[in-house]
Amino acid sequence: MNTATNPASRWLFPGRQTGQPLGPNHLSALLNKVGIPIAAARGAAIRPQLLELPAPIVADALGYHDKTTSRLGNETGGTWSRYAPGDHARSPAGWIPRGTGAS
Repeated sequence: MNTATNPASRWLFPGRQTGQPLGPNHLSALLNKVGIPIAAARGAAIRPQLLELPAPIVADALGYHDKTTSRLGNETGGTWSRYAPGDHARSPAGWIPRGTGAS
């Protein structure tokens, strides 16, 4: 992607140091300066994700606390309230799935 300030940069928001992105605090300050409320924007961006995915998955992927994403998911009307996080590929000891021929 080309940017106006540095066409060779691979970053959408290149920082002052070569090869580095703009820092989150500096970007936040710039957005606040032009009137974009950061907290509201973050909340608005995460809510659609919580309608598509369980809160623990979103929390892990985005670095949120799972209680925060659970609360936002409930406020949004998400339907993942019975989702159990964890490794679902593993089965309990002694458990055999139906239809495998073992009894």
